Amino acid sequence: MRQPYSAAVPIALVCGALACASANAADGPTFEAASIKPAAPPLTFRGDRVMFRFGRRGGPGTADPGRITWNNASLMDILIEAWDVKRFQVIGPDWLGTERFDIVAKVPAGATKEQVRVMWQDLLAERWNLSLHHGSKVFEVDELVTAKGGPKLKTTDLDPSAPEAQPPDAPPAGPPKLDKNGIPELNAPGLFMMQTMGPNGLNARMIGKAQTMAQLANRLGDQLNRAVVDKTGLTGTYDFVVEFTPDPGSFLGGPGRGPGGPLLGAPRDGPEIPGASDPSGLTLIGALQQQLGLRLHSTKAPLDILVIDRANKVPTEN
Repeated sequence: MRQPYSAAVPIALVCGALACASANAADGPTFEAASIKPAAPPLTFRGDRVMFRFGRRGGPGTADPGRITWNNASLMDILIEAWDVKRFQVIGPDWLGTERFDIVAKVPAGATKEQVRVMWQDLLAERWNLSLHHGSKVFEVDELVTAKGGPKLKTTDLDPSAPEAQPPDAPPAGPPKLDKNGIPELNAPGLFMMQTMGPNGLNARMIGKAQTMAQLANRLGDQLNRAVVDKTGLTGTYDFVVEFTPDPGSFLGGPGRGPGGPLLGAPRDGPEIPGASDPSGLTLIGALQQQLGLRLHSTKAPLDILVIDRANKVPTEN
C-alpha cells in the first residue's frame, strides 16, 4: 500500500523532481516487479585492486531501460536517489547507511527518470514501511566556477545522447579494460570513481566521458557531501580524468563528512594552487583546480531536508 508524502519545500537549488515526485507518488507508475535480497560481500581480485559489486546500472537513459540492478544499496542510497538529495539532507538513524541490499527492479516500458524516482519512493513505503516529512535548513553551498587561467577541459567526441556507460564491475562482467595509464576505457557517456592502492597509499580517479558541468557539479556534491551547483557558464560536454588522494576513512574518496569534511583540503576561496607534475597528495578540490582549471566558491542557501519518521531495517519478503 502506498504511503502519502508531504509536499517538498520549494527551494531553487533543489531539482524540481524533489517536489514533483512527492506530489505525484500516488498517481505515477510503479515497478512491475522488485526483488530485494541482503547484499553479497565485495569481490577482490588483481592483487591491489578491489572491485565491488557496488552501484546502480540500467534504467531509463541506459542500454537496458527496462531493468535496474542495484548492488550493495543502503536505504540511504535509495532515499538519495528517490528524492534527488545529498546525504547531509537526510535526517535519520545511522543504520540507514549500513544495512545493504541487492535489488533488481523491472521498469515499465517508456518510464522516465523522474517517474523512476517516484517508483523508488513507492518501493520504500511498501517494502520498508518508510514514513518521512520535509523541512528546510540553511547550508553552505559550493558554486563550481572556472579558475584563474581558464578551464582545462577536452570537448568530447562522443554523442552525449547515447546510452549511458555502466559502472566497471566485477565478474561475471569481468574487470574493465584499462588504457596505458591504468584508467578504465569508457566508450559511452558516464562518470565513475575508482580507488586503488599504490606504493604511496590510496589513489583515486574521477573519470568522465561526455559530461556536462552540471553533471560534474552533481558528482562533486556526492563526493563532498554538500550541494554543488554549476556556475561555470560552460555549455559543452567534456571528457576528463581527475587524480587525487582520497580520505583513508572513506570509500572511493567520499562522500565527505559534511561541511568542512576531510576531502575539502585547500580552502575554496583561498590562494590558487600552483601547478605540479606529481598529483599525489592533492585533495579532490586541489586536483580539480590544478587538472581541470575549475574551483569551488562557497555561499549559503536554504535547502530541503528529509526527516525519517519510521523505517524498518528488514524489508517485506519478495
